[in-house]
Amino acid sequence: MALFGRDVPAEIRSRLRRGERVLAHASVAAAPGGTPIPYDGPPLLVATTRALYLPDGRDVLWQNIDQARWGTETFTFVEEGHGEHIIRLRSEETGDAVDYRRMAEAVSERVTSTILVNRFVPFPSPDSTRGFRLVARRPPLGGEIDWRVHLGEGLDPEDPELSEAVSRALSLLREQMGV
Repeated sequence: MALFGRDVPAEIRSRLRRGERVLAHASVAAAPGGTPIPYDGPPLLVATTRALYLPDGRDVLWQNIDQARWGTETFTFVEEGHGEHIIRLRSEETGDAVDYRRMAEAVSERVTSTILVNRFVPFPSPDSTRGFRLVARRPPLGGEIDWRVHLGEGLDPEDPELSEAVSRALSLLREQMGV
């Protein structure tokens, strides 16, 4: 991986916004699902100060990545509203061993930096093991705070008691945290 965006295709560099910098990039095995790569050269995963650029040319804002994990063969992340994405990494078998540590550190730091508040609220009672998470996120380069509700497994989003509990908890948390 080169520093400061060297070896990043011009098609990706040209899409960067003013002040956006490349933090890390790495070759990957292929674009997800065999999607054609919109530039010449090897498929790349590019982490910038604003977003994660996928090999298919799409970019995912850091504040929209809910979870990310690295394995020996894949990088997997959950994009809010779009589900799970799996990117195959290069491996010894392909003849192209790549060190993904710098990329993994950049992804972890950028995703974590967007989270202002992450609070679990038990439901339906204070001693419940089930519940929901209230998460406040902000883009890394600044902007409006976005509150999100993640319902735990088995909770009915149509339940009026749940809706009221979320509203109460969100109001209290916003007051406590000042956001």
